[in-house]
Amino acid sequence: MNIKAWMAFVPLWLTFSYTVGAFSLWGGGFLFQWGVIDYSGGYVIHLSSGIAGLTAAYWVGPRTASDRERFPPNNVLLVLAGAGLLWMGWAGFNGGAPYAANIDASMAVLNTHVCAATSLLMWTTLDVVFFKKPSVIGAVQGMMTGLVCITPGAGLVQGWAAMVMGILSGSIPWFTMMVVHRRWSFLQNIDDTLGVFHTHAVAGFLGGAATGLFAEPVLCALFLPVTHSRGGVYGSVGGVQLLKQVVGAGFVVAWNAVVTTAICAVIRFVVPLRMSEDQLKIGDDEVHGEEAYALWGDGETLALTRHGPNSELESQRPRVPTGVTQNV
Repeated sequence: MNIKAWMAFVPLWLTFSYTVGAFSLWGGGFLFQWGVIDYSGGYVIHLSSGIAGLTAAYWVGPRTASDRERFPPNNVLLVLAGAGLLWMGWAGFNGGAPYAANIDASMAVLNTHVCAATSLLMWTTLDVVFFKKPSVIGAVQGMMTGLVCITPGAGLVQGWAAMVMGILSGSIPWFTMMVVHRRWSFLQNIDDTLGVFHTHAVAGFLGGAATGLFAEPVLCALFLPVTHSRGGVYGSVGGVQLLKQVVGAGFVVAWNAVVTTAICAVIRFVVPLRMSEDQLKIGDDEVHGEEAYALWGDGETLALTRHGPNSELESQRPRVPTGVTQNV
């Protein structure tokens, strides 16, 4: 996406898309009053962003063919570091939802770790079974889907249910990413670079639906404005809760798809949504006159990133292999 289009897209999407979902499901909104459960943002944050990301990617269009053919991780160690920070922060993300240090917050933190760990192991197991080896990226994907899946019901389900949700979140998004995405031509034509549709939209919907099945009646009474709310496995009117969860997800999906489309349509009348083909060929680093990495011994390789009075001298300096002494 063109940086100017992105700068316009973010505030518009936050204002007209995200906030509508947030104030519908939280803060006494109409879905909240009806009894739709979203404990800490599985619908508000993850389902909405996953659908918006897929929709925006559709309108922006794919990367160049060469970039799509080979797109290895830039730095697996930094991926691991970021994943660790995410997992650690998610404990506060879900545990802070009750705005109090109570048993509900404690259960939310515990369930967050249980679901994420189970999902990570499930995703890695499927990688080993079908691809004959585990991968760090796969483990991180499984961790992410587990964290997203538990978010709608972190403080409302028992530990055993969190484990079941981890099994589901480590397998169903894996299936949609590895099988459905590769066989469905519609998804193949959308360049979802980081797979956010699977890790956020699919996992977010899955978590909301699973909450409709496993929400514990006593915990629901502490959190929800609707009396006698319970998950489907607890009988009585439990099936109604699952229906409410599906309807709530449908509203979030439809609203984000329509509003994101409208925002992209408006922006494209002002500035192009994507970079030009020439800019895509040289990369966005060169377009902005910067480099993400300038390897030691090689200096800066892009002309636009050389600044300062010695830039010309630097460009004329002979290149020598790393570790070799240079005689001046």
